[in-house]
Amino acid sequence: MMSDATAEFFDALVERGHEPLLEKATGTVRFDLKDGKKTDRWLVAVVKGDLAVSRRNLRADCVVTADKSLFDGIASGKTNAMAALLRGAMSVEGDVQLLVHFQRLLPGPSRSRRRRPAAAPARRKR
Repeated sequence: MMSDATAEFFDALVERGHEPLLEKATGTVRFDLKDGKKTDRWLVAVVKGDLAVSRRNLRADCVVTADKSLFDGIASGKTNAMAALLRGAMSVEGDVQLLVHFQRLLPGPSRSRRRRPAAAPARRKR
């Protein structure tokens, strides 16, 4: 059986309980993940960094809609969420600022998977 990167990601959020990176954020983000005719829903409530995750289909401040396979890539760090959003592979309704906060929790690519662009790499400001 293949591992479910999405379920593992949300389970890890539950284990965190509190996330200092989100102490300035309060709201709910629902992820509607399409898999054929089936839709998996994950609801993440953030209250000043305190996280709660459920599978409830409730109204949320921000709703993200994507294919389950795409979100598996995001949850495993293989796909960049903001790049997926910009190319239209993922849609967002509602409070986009909440998603900007939330995306800090999404894994980035591991160093072994990161590819150097053909152009000179951008330098990070320190």
